[in-house]
Amino acid sequence: MSQEPATHTDRHMVKSFPVGPLQCNCTIIGDRITKRALVVDPGGDAAAILALLEQAELKVVAIIHTHAHLDHILAAGEIKAATGAPIYLHEGDQFLWDMVEEQCQRFGVPSVTLPDPDFYLKDDLDLNCCGGVAIHTPGHTPGSTSFWFADAKTLIAGDTLFQGSIGRTDLPGGDFDQIITSIKERLYTLDDDAVVITGHGPNTSIGREKNHNGFVRG
Repeated sequence: MSQEPATHTDRHMVKSFPVGPLQCNCTIIGDRITKRALVVDPGGDAAAILALLEQAELKVVAIIHTHAHLDHILAAGEIKAATGAPIYLHEGDQFLWDMVEEQCQRFGVPSVTLPDPDFYLKDDLDLNCCGGVAIHTPGHTPGSTSFWFADAKTLIAGDTLFQGSIGRTDLPGGDFDQIITSIKERLYTLDDDAVVITGHGPNTSIGREKNHNGFVRG
């Protein structure tokens, strides 16, 4: 399992690494002092995610999702069963969550059954861990949500923003105009030097995308 380089602040540790059959970037962000952590987009390889948490001596307080395409949610049930942590999802993506078995069949992935989300994410919701805040960024899906960690200068963007690209909008619930608005009005207002952890592929920064993203310039 290859991993993105860890990001560290005095207090926070951020590790992002590809998981599952479609290599979604799962992220663990933990507080060094309280030992509380969030798991973002557990799209597979539950054993590897749990091993990293154990190695870092972190306690998961929430399992949060940028959206409900199968490659971002496949291991959510396993992580919840192992840690007892609640699952968070934006209500706009509940229809995709409910279709996980159908999604698996469509992509030829072994089927999973997931527990219902425990809580719904809301725009500007305080995540109560690592200074995180939820930002509703619809467009890739109706419930797509990004997570901003100001102290760590880190944005977890899911499939909304990529290095030099944006998320697909031709899947059920996608909306091109909406994703452009989400990026311009919500993400591009963040610090230019903020690290952007994308849903797939390499990290980027807000400043780089504002200046060079061919789909949406700042």
